[in-house]
Amino acid sequence: MKKIYANANEALDGVISDGMLIAAGGFGLCGIPELLLEAIKTSGAKDLTFASNNAGVDDFGIGILLQTKQVRKMISSYVGENAEFMRQYLSGELELEFNPQGTLAERMRAGGAGIPGFYTKTGVGTVIADGKEHKEFNGETYILEEGIFADLAIVKAWKADDTGNLVFRKTARNFNVPAATCGKICVAEVEEIVPRGSLDPDSIHLPGIYVHRIIQGSHEKRIEQRTTRKKEDA
Repeated sequence: MKKIYANANEALDGVISDGMLIAAGGFGLCGIPELLLEAIKTSGAKDLTFASNNAGVDDFGIGILLQTKQVRKMISSYVGENAEFMRQYLSGELELEFNPQGTLAERMRAGGAGIPGFYTKTGVGTVIADGKEHKEFNGETYILEEGIFADLAIVKAWKADDTGNLVFRKTARNFNVPAATCGKICVAEVEEIVPRGSLDPDSIHLPGIYVHRIIQGSHEKRIEQRTTRKKEDA
């Protein structure tokens, strides 16, 4: 099966449509599938729901889709760096399903493993638990969380071979692995495609069986928060 496509627009051709639930990798500005997000913007698909740790910033990551109002709902755990996100949410233009960070990661992982739901103590006694089933185990209260089964997963990796085996670099591994597994179709953008057999099997973070389409491209290396110290006088 052909997995390598020339660019992000071709990789999403016939895949992207209105109203989709999309799982996206990324943490802060690290490991964001920026080329695929730009292609989604170009496609004009609307009423989208994104399951992603955060929405990037106003001009990068999912933030570019908030600007064009292609996103209807966010399933997220951190939303503090995006002014347009805040504006749309407070004005009622954007729906938000807020998740503790570990719960969101586990919801993706559970969906990838075919698990429809799981119980967790995280969120018990808070607004997170409102409307959710409560159950006791060994005298402790847990709430039921549902697995995420996405129509599409978009991720960014460091290296891939032509079968779709992926290697992530350091922090960019973040939500990309669980996001990739929970999509019916997974499209990955990578910095480098290497010959088959050149990846150490023990270094592969995501087996190619989860990945359906791959593109290679150039990526922007952004620093989310730049902190420097004053230059000391000689």
